[in-house]
Amino acid sequence: MAASFLALLISVLSSERQGDGVFKKSENQKVEIILTGDVMLGRSVMTKSIEESDTSYPFRKVGEVLRGADLVIINLENPIISNCPVSSEGYIFCTSTELVEGLVFAGVDIVNLANNHSKNYGEDGLQETINTLKENNIDSVGVGELLVKELGGKRFGFLGFDFTTRVPEEKDYDFIDYAASQTDILIVSIHWGLEYTQNPTDSQKQWAKEMVDSGVDVIVGHGPHWVQDVEYINNKPVYYSLGNFIFDQMWSEETKKGLAVKLIFEGDKLIKEERLPIYMSSWAQPEFIE
Repeated sequence: MAASFLALLISVLSSERQGDGVFKKSENQKVEIILTGDVMLGRSVMTKSIEESDTSYPFRKVGEVLRGADLVIINLENPIISNCPVSSEGYIFCTSTELVEGLVFAGVDIVNLANNHSKNYGEDGLQETINTLKENNIDSVGVGELLVKELGGKRFGFLGFDFTTRVPEEKDYDFIDYAASQTDILIVSIHWGLEYTQNPTDSQKQWAKEMVDSGVDVIVGHGPHWVQDVEYINNKPVYYSLGNFIFDQMWSEETKKGLAVKLIFEGDKLIKEERLPIYMSSWAQPEFIE
């Protein structure tokens, strides 16, 4: 990539954050990161929150665990806009700016916006979403930038891609290669795969291998709304789909299930992985289960 092109793409933000919103370095040099699947705060998730008079309703039963991590990353499947119309139907998602309070309550640090719903209200809606998140000290990825945070004395890099409407191109692998050269650990969030299926496609497996070869350390996938396989490529974890985390798809067992993953790094080494299954027994409100 040309240096001028990279300069336009890359916005590097270095910071260290605990779940209470205070930025500081982990004293023992260990870093705990929690990854989740799809979070959709619009449609009947919003109407239920309004009904309950609780902007943090979707995160009530999981917030304590999430806040305990050094960093929490979600895939946000809706724009955040003022005057979001109240609706319980349709596939044009949005949520009101008030519901960002739930993300703050849960200690969410980074949201991926590279998905098929982020532009449901156009470029203006996407920009308002980014601005609202930023005002609440939440970073976003997936709109062409590399995000870097310094944690535990190491540089953690984050990228987001949407491969639901296109396939990876050479420029994507070049960008990953560059991002890997600028960081110690590179985590990539990807929206991809076939909805309501148990297994990733052969194409996804090939893309995952090529991305790991380009320098990715962790791939976290979402989009199918079902939990899918986990694979290790050169000892690098690939979570093809973590399923739903918060969604109003209460019409089937598989869409009420999801998986969060806790990763613990010491220096630039992944030393522990813990899988945290969730289930939405209450409307669009996950809880961790054994």
